[in-house]
Amino acid sequence: MDFQHPLVRGQLLQRYKRFLADVRIETEDGPREVVAHCANPGSMMGLAAPGSTVWLQPNPNPKAKLDWRWELTDTGSALVCINTARANQVVSEALAADAILELSGYASFKPEVKYGTASRIDFLLQDDNRPDAYLEVKSVTLSRPSPDQEPVAEFPDSRTQRGTKHLQELSDMRRAGHRAVMLFLVQRGDCTHFKPARDIDPVYADALVKAVEAGVEVLCYAVDVRVEGLSVDAPLPVYLD
Repeated sequence: MDFQHPLVRGQLLQRYKRFLADVRIETEDGPREVVAHCANPGSMMGLAAPGSTVWLQPNPNPKAKLDWRWELTDTGSALVCINTARANQVVSEALAADAILELSGYASFKPEVKYGTASRIDFLLQDDNRPDAYLEVKSVTLSRPSPDQEPVAEFPDSRTQRGTKHLQELSDMRRAGHRAVMLFLVQRGDCTHFKPARDIDPVYADALVKAVEAGVEVLCYAVDVRVEGLSVDAPLPVYLD
């Protein structure tokens, strides 16, 4: 997935009201402060410190409320895509290219299909020769030092009742005879494995274990994050405990 417009480098001044950020950028007329949309409902732990280097995309839509969208943060060790909406776009391209081995070979896939209790599955994969596959995608941006100093990707970065509900609905699909897949997309390239952030949301961590016991498949893939765009990279090991 290539960014539609070249990204502009800036310095984060503050993130506030969850979805807004003040950023200082350089222009031909000197420094300028702009307000950017922050498409991330989580805590963004470790990614929203004032003074951080960030990358914005201009929004040329005259009907848009804000002229800028916050896309990337530079942590010093990696570029991280903080825009959670990009995860499904990256996965959509990967499915079309059969770039995720475990999900390859389906005749078709549809995004945002109604299922469960007033929910929509991110993707429904279908083929005449196999059961339907219900695919839920979660954008992962959190990484904290582990006891062995290995960089680990974690989800969630704040409590998520909605995420727990999705796991329960995936389990229901599996019990109904369908294939059910939870895909954690790590939108940074500096992690060696994935685990649930049990200390942040133990209910979600327990629900993930129960979903696996019910037959839900758990996959994790890293993303190659570049200023020019994003693409699925290598799979990462998943550790539930």
